[in-house]
Amino acid sequence: MEYAVVVPTVGRESLARALRPLVEAPEGAAPREIVVVDDRPPGRGAPLEVPDHPRLRVLGSGGRGPAAARQAGWHSCRAPWIVFLDDDVAPPDDWAERLCEDLDGRPEEVGGVQGRIVVPPPEGRAPTDAERATLALATARWITADMAYRRSALERVGGFDVRFRRAYREDTDLALRVVDAGFRLEWGGRMCVHPLRGGGRLRSLGAQRGNADDVLMDRLHGRGWRRRVGEGRGALRRHVVTTAVLAAAVGAALAGRRLPAGALALWWAGRTARFALERVRPGPRTPAEVADMAVTSAAVPPLACLHRLRGVVVHAGASRRPAVRAVLFDRDGTLIEDVPYNGDPDRVRPRPGAARAVELAVRCGLSVAVVSNQSGIARGLLTEREVGAVNERVERLLGRFDAWCVCPHGEGDGCACRKPEPGLVREAAERLGVRPYECAVIGDIGSDVEAARAAGARGILVPTAATRGEECRAAPESAADPFGAVVRLLGGSAP
Repeated sequence: MEYAVVVPTVGRESLARALRPLVEAPEGAAPREIVVVDDRPPGRGAPLEVPDHPRLRVLGSGGRGPAAARQAGWHSCRAPWIVFLDDDVAPPDDWAERLCEDLDGRPEEVGGVQGRIVVPPPEGRAPTDAERATLALATARWITADMAYRRSALERVGGFDVRFRRAYREDTDLALRVVDAGFRLEWGGRMCVHPLRGGGRLRSLGAQRGNADDVLMDRLHGRGWRRRVGEGRGALRRHVVTTAVLAAAVGAALAGRRLPAGALALWWAGRTARFALERVRPGPRTPAEVADMAVTSAAVPPLACLHRLRGVVVHAGASRRPAVRAVLFDRDGTLIEDVPYNGDPDRVRPRPGAARAVELAVRCGLSVAVVSNQSGIARGLLTEREVGAVNERVERLLGRFDAWCVCPHGEGDGCACRKPEPGLVREAAERLGVRPYECAVIGDIGSDVEAARAAGARGILVPTAATRGEECRAAPESAADPFGAVVRLLGGSAP
């Protein structure tokens, strides 16, 4: 069973515990790849302490949230199954063997297999309001605390939507799109333990930011998405009424209408007290918990409405879109016929499908760039002016590109830009104003795909007669020509 494991992390101490069963798994059940994605902003915190293991590597995602971290992680993996684990779960020692049993023999229409999450309840007392939110993970559907997806399913739908910046709804959105693409999601038998987290005394206030994410879910999946995931309609309507009563009371008081203001204030106090009582009743009812519920129950309704309005503004007109925002083409052998060390524009000949690929990407609103190794400059066989002249000819034949990123170094120069190093991909992403995980690299040889993999971008191989067999076998995705590669990236959004 070939699978890869992607673990996004913000540097929690629990990361080592989550990784131990993976690196110690027996050979027959061990993951092909383990990718730890550091989701902290660049330069923040000490370097991650991870086991020294030949199958484990660390990738950075720039601190853009768990959806972006997982997106970069699966892009860089080749295995047919991608398993997402959180950095705070504790897989048992036989987790790898149980995972292989879960995945073995699943029919092709099964796009994902969910692991079971166990959250130990507190000992000797009832859980607090914040702890009940963590306990709910044990029955939540499709959460990526332990979720395996076929890579083909992720390719079909484009993976995660990075507009979900928090650890909330990004996994539900992905699951619904996978189901809409014709796959089934099933439960497995493996198990992971998730720690019981309280999250601080005012956790419920910060959780109201999820109301903005719910707006994005409404835009992408319609108002009925909650029924599809087995959720109730939520408490927003109650919060809207409570907030409206509070606003009316304040307005009446400012207008000097004391009697209506008093009546409205009593109504608001009654609604708030009822809300607080509902939250206090199942908990430990300690003085601290009661005080927290009293304070937060007054603040939650207006905060929920505020974040809902923020979501309406931020996600106005939001719709499904390709996960890739930029296509980075290799030049020689991909866009044009490979003429070694060519400095003559008259010898430029477009490859089949190249012009249509660039046109389609531009029509669909994607940025386009070229990332090209030109070691002939370092060898003295070409000048930068000659390379520029050839590039100008390429643009006249195929259309204008938003950026050209060229590595002039030779193989022995030790630069960070020459493919398969990720430097050119990162440079192109920066110049285009996107992140590497929002890019796809289309090339004809293994170094193109490896550069994408090292940067967390999606890589598609377009083989030619010069492509070696082992490069074809190692490529996670391939297409017959550049046009087919762009269609593959766009999925159902291609015109």
